[in-house]
Amino acid sequence: MAGTARTDIDDRGAALPQTLSGSIDGIRRSLPEWWPIFAGLAILLGPTFYDLFTGAWIGEEQGHGPIIFFLAIWLIWRKWPEMLAAIGHPAVAPVNTWLGWPVLAIGLMSHLLGRSQKILMFEVASIILVMAAIVLLKFGSRALRALWFPFFFMLFMVPLPSELVAAVTMPMKMAVSWVTEHILFALGYPISRSGVVLQMGQYQLLVADACAGLQTLLTLEALGLFYLNLMRHPSAFRNITLAILIIPISFTANVIRVIALTLITYYFGDAAGQGFLHGFAGMVLFVTALLLILAVDNGLQWWIKRREGGSGGPGSGGGRKLTPTLKEAT
Repeated sequence: MAGTARTDIDDRGAALPQTLSGSIDGIRRSLPEWWPIFAGLAILLGPTFYDLFTGAWIGEEQGHGPIIFFLAIWLIWRKWPEMLAAIGHPAVAPVNTWLGWPVLAIGLMSHLLGRSQKILMFEVASIILVMAAIVLLKFGSRALRALWFPFFFMLFMVPLPSELVAAVTMPMKMAVSWVTEHILFALGYPISRSGVVLQMGQYQLLVADACAGLQTLLTLEALGLFYLNLMRHPSAFRNITLAILIIPISFTANVIRVIALTLITYYFGDAAGQGFLHGFAGMVLFVTALLLILAVDNGLQWWIKRREGGSGGPGSGGGRKLTPTLKEAT
């Protein structure tokens, strides 16, 4: 029976699909093992997800949470065959599965503390810890090493302490306000600034945390890292440079968003600026950031190709290689 099935059976009787989509037979075989785990996760984390989707994740500050979570789940699904290949033959016992127990204990304590004390950071972090513990217990440390990026990516949905966010956000808002004022003033608009408050004609606009805050910066950084993981450029220089440049890219995107909101309010009134167009400006932020990332990435690719092409031109090492050949011919 095991020789004709489309799944491999390990020494614990677990059915592991060999392909990304798997088969109906493989899913049926795996249900007896996995349904208690899914039921336990639903009981443990169900109330947490309900509160997130009806509270924090529908606001501007943490609105990136569900996007990052579902992208991480998609990355795990995409890397699942790679993970199965990393753990080796199913007859071989997984490596360091015992590490899952302390990780699970920390995750459960974090969930208990976050749930009882209403600390969102601990409660969201427990989701990552519990999922990582399950991977360790079922498949071992090699599997978690293969899935390291999706779990690292989920860290961006963990809310940071409000004191840290406030301390970092204020200088960012000041900088965005200053740049916005000087750009619009140079374009001839009647604008002035007092701290993070912009005076445009008869309207006053407060640059909020959601427009130029630390959470926005982290969200855009996560977007850039997700892009790098999908592209998988072989050049380490290109990856590192683009990851660093995401910070000024996110700052530029924030400036463009604030400029857009300021102009919308100036031409269409305060209701338009605070209504639907305010949410649309958030989409402009991410679209702008994505376009800037693509432009910078293409610029890096062009520069690297030009540099590599120049190294093989006249007077370079490529020309010097001809000298021994000419001597041998004479």
